[in-house]
Amino acid sequence: MARISGVDLPRDKRVEIGLTYIYGIGLSRSKNILTTTGVNPDTRIKDLSDADVTALRGAIEGYQVEGDLRRLESMSIKRLIDIGTYRGRRHRMGLPVRGQRTRTNARTRRGRRQTVAGKKKAPSGK
Repeated sequence: MARISGVDLPRDKRVEIGLTYIYGIGLSRSKNILTTTGVNPDTRIKDLSDADVTALRGAIEGYQVEGDLRRLESMSIKRLIDIGTYRGRRHRMGLPVRGQRTRTNARTRRGRRQTVAGKKKAPSGK
């Protein structure tokens, strides 16, 4: 099992797809890494040699991935919240940040809301 950047890559996946399990590496960056290292993208992770794994580790060290990237993102969001920007307030309130509508939809950010029944009028004593 190949372990790169603190992530155990799935053994039966192709290297091209397996690298995307590392936070901060998508498909395009994965392809870029494989072309620079010269590793065949169709190789399964279980079939990688030790030299290939070390070459991949070396290439990935040039990028911010996993813990460093997560920390950088959380610090950026914290900065927005601290200086009181509109985007920071939206983050704090748990609402969509990028201008999406909230009258309908937005369930991912807002969560499932409970409907509240209207108040019934008290019977008039005539």
